[in-house]
Amino acid sequence: MNWKKLYRLYREEELTVRKRGGRKRAIGTRAPMAIPQGPNQRWSLDFMSDALADRRRFRILCVIDDFSRECLATVVDTSISGIRVARELDRSAEMRGFPCMVVSDNGTELTSNAMLKWQEDRQVEWHYIAPGKPMQNGFVESFNGRLRDECLNEHLFPNLRHARRLIAAWRDDYNHHRPHSSLDGLSPREYHQRSREGPNPEQS
Repeated sequence: MNWKKLYRLYREEELTVRKRGGRKRAIGTRAPMAIPQGPNQRWSLDFMSDALADRRRFRILCVIDDFSRECLATVVDTSISGIRVARELDRSAEMRGFPCMVVSDNGTELTSNAMLKWQEDRQVEWHYIAPGKPMQNGFVESFNGRLRDECLNEHLFPNLRHARRLIAAWRDDYNHHRPHSSLDGLSPREYHQRSREGPNPEQS
């Protein structure tokens, strides 16, 4: 029986198949974002991908404080679920406190039930950028470009342990020793420390 005859019989008998509802997803907000004026006002998240020497793919979750441009985490693994993202955000918050807002794209891990629960439990506002508009998450995109050009493209990783070690070392150099023109020539860590000691450096 071909599909046309099957469809005709289906219509004649008025058969229906119940459409399954989609799973509950985090919705967040798409309202315009204010420029952060202090640490923890806004964090940005994004995923990157690369491959080991044996061509196995791995992913990197990058977490950025948009105010200081400081990289709070680079999580490297073959798979990173929404539950894992929530756990890593809690780990960063143990050292820095929770952000007022998080910005991300609409990836499956970041719109999952686990992330919806994390937002509600931690009372953190979540902003999803428009689909196909990575420039709306420019701080973490800029960081990703540097990580790609200066680390991922420069090294061949035999295994995950090696990748984690080199990426962590690059992140440490980026945070503590890399001057940024947008931060008055300070490194992200220096800019963060100065903001805690007195007025916003841009206003001094």
